[in-house]
Order: sequence, then structure tokens, then C-alpha cells
Amino acid sequence: MKKLTTASLILFVISLFSFSAILAQSKSTYIGVKKCGMCHKKEDIGKQLKIWEDSKHSKAFEALKTAEADKIAKVKGFATKAAETPACLKCHVTGSNLDAKMLEKSFSIENGVQCETCHGAGSEYKAKKVMEDHEKAVANGLAEFKDDAAINALCVTCHNVESPTFKGFDFKKYWSKIKHLFPNK
Repeated sequence: MKKLTTASLILFVISLFSFSAILAQSKSTYIGVKKCGMCHKKEDIGKQLKIWEDSKHSKAFEALKTAEADKIAKVKGFATKAAETPACLKCHVTGSNLDAKMLEKSFSIENGVQCETCHGAGSEYKAKKVMEDHEKAVANGLAEFKDDAAINALCVTCHNVESPTFKGFDFKKYWSKIKHLFPNK
């Protein structure tokens, strides 16, 4: 019963996130990590850019450009290189399945798993005045996660048995490596 409840909760959170992402996509565009990083690099707000740069998420697309990744793609039956295979790109980059009109010139798919993978397309909430008001930012498309279970639900959409290199996912361990909250003021 507990497994069913947990699974139902995870599916609900994923559905909710997907639905809100679809709604936000109707007017929002993806601005890319470089624009996000312009404000999110400072020590006093948590050095989010540095945390991302030091993470495997920032190098996720590069990982697909290796001979090992191409070998895995071939073994899985794909005729294309890993860096060109939609099944690989869906978890190794932000925006692989989006219409090009939704990607601003500042956005580059080669930056891997970027801020907007989790936080949603940033064009409507990127302004400092909007970001300083959390409710306003959320109303303008910033994805909000109420707790660790909600964050984990998003993580496991990629970190799961569908990945040919999956070796289990310890949310607490991996979240501690990329956690990037604002410091308490």
C-alpha cells in the first residue's frame, strides 16, 4: 500500500510539473544558464552558478560526445551518435524536444542540464524585480518545489532504470552535491 501511495504521489508531482511547464511554455522562452548566472553567481545569494559549473549536470552534453556514449547508443540499437539521439538528449540537455522558437539566442543546448530544466523557462521571471518577489516569480513560471519529495520526483524522471548507466539513485547523497538554496538572511 505504501509503495502504491508513494508511486501515486510521484506520478502526481510529475504530472503537475509537466502541466505547469506546458502552461509556462505558452509564453515563456528559455534564456540559458549564462543569463541565469549573471545574477546567480554571487556569494551573498548562494553561488548557484558555481555549484552548477562544478556539477555533472553542466557536463551532461559533453558526456554524450564520448566514444563510450556512442558505444552505449549503438548497443541500445540506435543508428545515431549519442549526442544526436533523442532518447539520450532528453536527459542530457535542456530543451532538446522544444520548438526552436522557445529558445532565446543566449540559450545553448551544449550547456547540458541547465537551470531551466528544473526551474522552468526563465524569460518571464528573470527580471530582478520579479525574482525578488517569490510569489511573483512563481506566478511568472518559476517552478516551485514544496519539499525534497517534489525535487526527488523530478530527479527520477531521468535518474532511473531507463538510463543504461543507472546504478541506483540516492537522492540525499546527490542532492547534497547540487543543492543551491539562497542563504538565510
